Amino acid sequence: MPRIVPSSVPGQSDPAPRIVYRSPAGADVVDCHPRELPQLLAEGGPLWVDIDSTVRSQHALLEKVFGFHPLAIEDTLNPASRVKLEEYPGYLYIIIRAVQFAADTDDPYDLETKDLHCFLGPTYLVTVHAGPVAPVDLMHETLRRSPELLSRGLERTLHAILDATIDSYFPILDQVDEFLDGLEERVFVEFDQHALRDVFKVKRLVLSLRRHLQPSREVLNVLTNRPTTLIAPDVQIYFRDVYDHVLRINDALDTYRDLLSSTMDSYLTQVSNRLGSTTKGLSVVATMSLPFVVVSGMWGMNFTKIPLSNWPYGFWVLLLGQLLLGGLLLLVLRRQRLL
Repeated sequence: MPRIVPSSVPGQSDPAPRIVYRSPAGADVVDCHPRELPQLLAEGGPLWVDIDSTVRSQHALLEKVFGFHPLAIEDTLNPASRVKLEEYPGYLYIIIRAVQFAADTDDPYDLETKDLHCFLGPTYLVTVHAGPVAPVDLMHETLRRSPELLSRGLERTLHAILDATIDSYFPILDQVDEFLDGLEERVFVEFDQHALRDVFKVKRLVLSLRRHLQPSREVLNVLTNRPTTLIAPDVQIYFRDVYDHVLRINDALDTYRDLLSSTMDSYLTQVSNRLGSTTKGLSVVATMSLPFVVVSGMWGMNFTKIPLSNWPYGFWVLLLGQLLLGGLLLLVLRRQRLL
């Protein structure tokens, strides 16, 4: 049975890091005190430590217990760190970006991103992040229930975390796909004037997702193909599966971007066509009105003698003449393909 210690210690204000350990003899330790970390590292069993970088006492463990490079420790505090993979003596340092929809904004297409920092050593895996991250929380619950999963290898634990982080893109893609399904009716049937604004928002979302995902492609490519003593060749196959997910998401984002661009062009073309139809109708009205303006203006001049002014049927003759002139102009314009 695993030995479980409360994650907060009486008299200690800051919460302790989440720790799961399995000794070479098969004994399990879950959520132990940080003071036990040097002893656990010395024993050599697989150890996973999850650190919240917003808690100073937890973040200090990166230097005092694990002795990571100062530049890597500095990157864990930078919210705008670049997604990358770096190899230091004795461990790998990986930065991956998790995405989700922002819950505290009125914009339904606004993204929230969090950097996840992973240190993979021969006998330990350290994850560092600011605040809760869903893939890490899921892994913690899994290992709390089954600490023996660490015996499969820490690289398998790293794979599970990276896999869940990349898979977090799929629910967002599902919402984009749902938006595109209803977009055709809004643009071509209802001609919703607010559709163009939503198209711009979703296109910005797709471009943001692609910008966040693109560096992860290089990281997974390195984990899949570069030989390293920290990841066995048979485990690299699992990272290849995550790499395939990245390629699949990237292809879907490219498709969505093209669909949104073509829909935007179609919407603007439809606006232009409607404007052309309106202009054409106004041109017909103006053409029909031209004879009335000319003839009425001539027979409305202040002269004493105007032809047909005293004839009883003069008004009807002029009206018929104006209609005939208007029809003749429409016929000429139609034959010249100007209308």
